[in-house]
Amino acid sequence: MTTPLDRHDVLLADLDGTLYRGAEAVPGAVEAVAAAREQGVTTMYVTNNASRRPVDVATHLAELGFPAGERDVVASSQAAAAMLVAQLPAGAAVLVVGTDALVEEVVRVGLTVTADAAEAVAVVQGHSPDTGWRVLAEATVALRAGAVWVACNVDPTLPTERGPLPGNGSMVAALRTASDREPQVAGKPAPALLHEAAGRVGATNPLMIGDRLDTDVEGGRAAGMTTLLVLTGVSDAAELLAAPEALRPDLVGADMAALHRPVDELAPGPRPGWEARTVEPGVLELSGDGDALDALRALCAAHWAAGGGGFRISPTGEGAVRALDELGLRPATVAGADTPDPAGARP
Repeated sequence: MTTPLDRHDVLLADLDGTLYRGAEAVPGAVEAVAAAREQGVTTMYVTNNASRRPVDVATHLAELGFPAGERDVVASSQAAAAMLVAQLPAGAAVLVVGTDALVEEVVRVGLTVTADAAEAVAVVQGHSPDTGWRVLAEATVALRAGAVWVACNVDPTLPTERGPLPGNGSMVAALRTASDREPQVAGKPAPALLHEAAGRVGATNPLMIGDRLDTDVEGGRAAGMTTLLVLTGVSDAAELLAAPEALRPDLVGADMAALHRPVDELAPGPRPGWEARTVEPGVLELSGDGDALDALRALCAAHWAAGGGGFRISPTGEGAVRALDELGLRPATVAGADTPDPAGARP
């Protein structure tokens, strides 16, 4: 039995929605990462969230039980500061929309910080729960005057124990609308963060693990890495089925425990007990019984082989109905129901 831990020399793990949700660890994640460490496979923690210092992130991880030190954490704030210093003269003034953690990374690379749009030659924007209108207004003035704009990430939501809440991308959208500008993006899906994380430990065959198709999986693929999607955060079964090619993961697992499953069982493809086939473009038929996630892997393989995109699913038999319901693709929302939605069903 060959598992992902047998094939990869480091795990690059997203945090929010993958390892924890706010102050709570995702069930089973601590045990999976600890077991990987015992097997000799290190985990590097790669986060688009620039609101906290890497040392604080490491402390939070350790408090939850994860084996983590400051050097094990690679944050988008570090990548954003590196992008700024590569474009600006030493000591240039930067308007920071974000937390003190982002301020510290800007200062660390030899730039200065200002709250005055008239002085700012650049704007850097990271997540902060305290971002308000006044700083967004000041940043808008700076951007309209031509300041360089770097966003730590453009994730629209942030997974928490209360469910998805507005992420940095939602605040970026406000500035985008107000300034009629587009930012440079430091975090995933750009590959710089992932290359930095792998490079720190000299990895040659990293595995990128995350809960979002549009950041974690897309970023891993852009970096030339194998990707594992876990269904504990943002992306769900419907989004996975409809995903364009650049956002399709190599492996699909329910959670981090997938690291200890055979690779062949995690890859989208035909699965014992299930038959998934395309009966016409965008229309799938599912029959059989067994593990619901295996049904999803079989559906993905059939749908992607036929070109992917929007879909409807027709279940045949109680086992298929049960699996679709468990996956959030309920029978009331698939083929045969009174719904015009061609992009796939959501509960």
